[in-house]
Amino acid sequence: MQQDDEILDRTVRKNAPYDGPGKLTGSSHLRHGGHYELLVQDHFDAAHALPGYDGPCQYLHGHTWDVEVVVIGQHLDEVGMLYDFKDIKRDLHAVLENFDHRCINDVPPFDVISPTAEHLSRVVFYELEKTLPAHISLKEVGIWESPLAKVTYRP
Repeated sequence: MQQDDEILDRTVRKNAPYDGPGKLTGSSHLRHGGHYELLVQDHFDAAHALPGYDGPCQYLHGHTWDVEVVVIGQHLDEVGMLYDFKDIKRDLHAVLENFDHRCINDVPPFDVISPTAEHLSRVVFYELEKTLPAHISLKEVGIWESPLAKVTYRP
């Protein structure tokens, strides 16, 4: 008998069904309309200098650049996903590899335009947008130059 009680104590016990305010009806999945937003993050390490800037950033210096990307869409696939996280992460990482451990001033188009976080967010946006399937839209690209400074590009 004691052995049965020990086995019972080790079994997974389920909570009783919730019956309070906000109890689920089970029909919320039938609603239509709206859209989904998917956010992924990545980062890269790179140096840059801002020619013409009046301050220390005119000189070569480095950052760990954190990047946030938001894609949007309305239609889910047969599994119930807007877009697989692994796919958008892969595509974002491929774009960012162009900058990782490089001097951004040497990477086109930054060999002719200033490598500001603003320009970088726009360039990443349009390069990443080329990789997305037709039913997905790129909403924004945010670039964190430091933990306290972020710029977001939205067309």
